[in-house]
Amino acid sequence: MKRKVGRPRKVIDWSQAEKLASLHCTGEEIASFLEVDYDTLNSAIKREFDCNFSEWYKKNSAKGKISLRRKQFEQALSGNTSLLIWLGKQWLGQTDKIENDSGTQINIDADFFSNLKNNNNDNKNDE
Repeated sequence: MKRKVGRPRKVIDWSQAEKLASLHCTGEEIASFLEVDYDTLNSAIKREFDCNFSEWYKKNSAKGKISLRRKQFEQALSGNTSLLIWLGKQWLGQTDKIENDSGTQINIDADFFSNLKNNNNDNKNDE
């Protein structure tokens, strides 16, 4: 009968690890919480899930993004006006509309200010 050599493997609570990844904790933070070394966590992920830490983390942190998106959507639909406006701009391409004195409507998006700043810098360099 062959004897096992080395220390026994640490038991990792994968449910906790996945929850921490969904909260976007770093690998170091997850390892610290689980009371294992970061390298031990990486080795265990390779052994248990046949992938590297980066792949495992991407999969499990995506769950957190889904939860956050769901909560934002719920808040917006329950009447959070600021969040409704923000989501409209992010997802629907909506922009703020500003009217000038002549009554002409002007649409301004984020690129307008970026281009304006770049043009001013170019003019200063020409002087």
